[in-house]
Amino acid sequence: MEEFMSKLIELGTTSGGRVLLAIAVIIVGFMVVKLLCKVIKKSLGKTRLDEPVRNIIGKIAKVVLYIVLLVGVIEILGVPMTSVAALIASGGLAVGLAFQGALANLAGGFLILIFKPFRIGDYVETSGAEGIVREITIFYTKLITLDNKLVMIPNGDLMSSNVTNYTAEKIRRIDQDFKITNDIDQDIVKKVLLDAAKGTEGILEEPAAFARLTAVDDDTYIFTVRAWCETPTYWDSYFNLIENCSKALAENGIDDPEERIAVRIVAGDGDDGEEPDGEL
Repeated sequence: MEEFMSKLIELGTTSGGRVLLAIAVIIVGFMVVKLLCKVIKKSLGKTRLDEPVRNIIGKIAKVVLYIVLLVGVIEILGVPMTSVAALIASGGLAVGLAFQGALANLAGGFLILIFKPFRIGDYVETSGAEGIVREITIFYTKLITLDNKLVMIPNGDLMSSNVTNYTAEKIRRIDQDFKITNDIDQDIVKKVLLDAAKGTEGILEEPAAFARLTAVDDDTYIFTVRAWCETPTYWDSYFNLIENCSKALAENGIDDPEERIAVRIVAGDGDDGEEPDGEL
């Protein structure tokens, strides 16, 4: 017992100073880390980086500072740094293998916040989903579809696939096809469609609207109307264009071949060979 106590006293006299110094370094270190984090946060606030990017950089800086403090305390306690370095390396490798998917999403989220392929409020299509960007987090990007469904896409998938941003530019083009029977003069159809497109609310004068015959299918002409509008009013302009062009065609007696077939069947001129009762 006396021998044990003597060894304990000897250990306390040789290592006690290191332990007290380590405790002091920990206390002072926490204060210094907190102060440095405030300085870093204030400095980042003066940059043009987005808030999510600033938050990520601030958290990374905080973790690095605490790691430096931990390494310093371990060195004060006299633990061989080679063993600590080997332990950190092996632990880092194990964590990297276990969370490689999460790390890929983390890296993807960081790159999205840095390079900004899209922003909150943009309408995008990617990875089999499309919708309005509601939130960009570190690991996932949240989309709201047009029918109000929430879609969460891993950021790693976003950075490794194509992303179509429909709202990145100020103006967009509307493309719409109209089927016309081939017994109508093409120039008349073009004029009717072009005038209807130009008179549609929300359609821009420049770039100019376009209306031309683009395909022929048996007894059907297919005319394509292309018109430009401002991106925020795309859907209103889209439906207005369809309604105006359809109304203009009807007012000028220009038939849709499918409607003509339907009228013939209703009148009795169908597959049974019966003639209609009267003229249409």
